[in-house]
Amino acid sequence: MESIGLVLEGGGMRAVYTAGVLEYFLEQGIIFPYIIGVSAGACVATSYLSRQKGRNKVVNVDMITDKRYISWGNYFRKGQMFGMDFIFDEIPNKLVPFDFQAFAASSEEFVAATTDVVTGETIFYRKSDPDFDVLTVLRASSSLPFIAPIVNYDGRQLLDGGISDPIPLQQAEKDGYKRNVVVLTRDSGYRKSPNRFAWFVRRIYAKFPKFVRIMLQRHKIYNNQVAYIRDQEARGDIFVIRPQKPLEVGRMEKNSAKLDALYWQGYEDAKRLLPSLKAWSERKR
Repeated sequence: MESIGLVLEGGGMRAVYTAGVLEYFLEQGIIFPYIIGVSAGACVATSYLSRQKGRNKVVNVDMITDKRYISWGNYFRKGQMFGMDFIFDEIPNKLVPFDFQAFAASSEEFVAATTDVVTGETIFYRKSDPDFDVLTVLRASSSLPFIAPIVNYDGRQLLDGGISDPIPLQQAEKDGYKRNVVVLTRDSGYRKSPNRFAWFVRRIYAKFPKFVRIMLQRHKIYNNQVAYIRDQEARGDIFVIRPQKPLEVGRMEKNSAKLDALYWQGYEDAKRLLPSLKAWSERKR
């Protein structure tokens, strides 16, 4: 996989599927030289790059019943459904330590997407950037509108990268990776619908008209990227790993049994597809 990139969609707790895929890759010693992710996709990529086998399952499945993770209590106390301090401070620094040293020492490039609420642009942060703060970048990339506060970082006001670039395949191509493995968290038939709460978006983010515009175009951005992925897959330029049927897991899923099943679904899909992936990776273009 020396010249092949890895592109990871977000999707909140649906990215537990991706965690299962990456766990199998890690067990097989399959490490891509370039990984770009959005939101929860970026989060699970970091434990893969630090080579911490099993960590994603502990953090994203085994700990999900802790009320500090996802709860209305979080929302009423702090205005956030996900306990961002719990997820991006207490867990990685104390409860399930993240190996910052191994992550920093890894030779692979890691890129995380965020959305600038002032300009509406996608802002990409890289592990190779000076003073790269992985936890703050992940927090910004994962901060969903309405249920998480804006993150101030690098002189910008940032929210979830999946708003402006939900599946950043084209950014991977701009970065020089013309062949990519793309891990999706939706089945092949999924298409995003227009936002039903446009009035609420305009009201809450009235100070950020460019961000509002992006939010209201989000379904078009996503569906256009899905169409592009379909074309690139038909050309043989990308290899796609995706759930085979609609998921029964929501973005804020708290059912640990469902999440455990989804994790192993991703693991088994990666295992099943490995021969095809190897054949594709060895094919000359």
